[in-house]
Amino acid sequence: MGSDSETEKSQKERKKMAALAPIAKPLAGKKLCKRTFKLVRRASESKCLKRGVKEVVKSIRRGNKGFVSSSFVYKCLFVSCLTFPFLGMDFGLCQWHKDRQLPTDDTAVNCRLCIIAGNISPIDVITHVPILCEEADIPYVYVPSKEDLATAGATKRPTCCVLVLTRPTKGELGKEEQEKLKAEYDQVATEVSELAASVI
Repeated sequence: MGSDSETEKSQKERKKMAALAPIAKPLAGKKLCKRTFKLVRRASESKCLKRGVKEVVKSIRRGNKGFVSSSFVYKCLFVSCLTFPFLGMDFGLCQWHKDRQLPTDDTAVNCRLCIIAGNISPIDVITHVPILCEEADIPYVYVPSKEDLATAGATKRPTCCVLVLTRPTKGELGKEEQEKLKAEYDQVATEVSELAASVI
């Protein structure tokens, strides 16, 4: 009787792997899948999860609201000083903006991780998401099943992709909850980065 359930499980696993798109790389293994789904579950409970292509793309494009890297500020102001000298901007103003302190601690930065289902058909629906992630320096990983991703994200409908945030878009998390989410995020993000490096 136990062997029947094992053969059914192996058949389901084979079906999932057969349905994978050819671009589904880096693909999470079993252990990483479990950890990733656990992270998605925790992020969903903490309201730190964006579901679906539309929400994920919008969040990636908007980036971290209220936080910009100091090099970006300096470059923009320096270019504007060179381009529009008649506006009264001089190098001293640009230098002041460069020296200005911007938030650098983990509480100010909203770290993100994108999880994409590998069995999406047609695959054209999500082909632009990994490119956006790479441009925004967001780690991403594929998981075999959109159904499993939806279950982890506490939704009934199959989900193409989700974006895990370490801070909610509205409100604040409790310190303990924030630390647990950040710890799980760090662990999964490290493994995803190692996996991506091994694929390349």
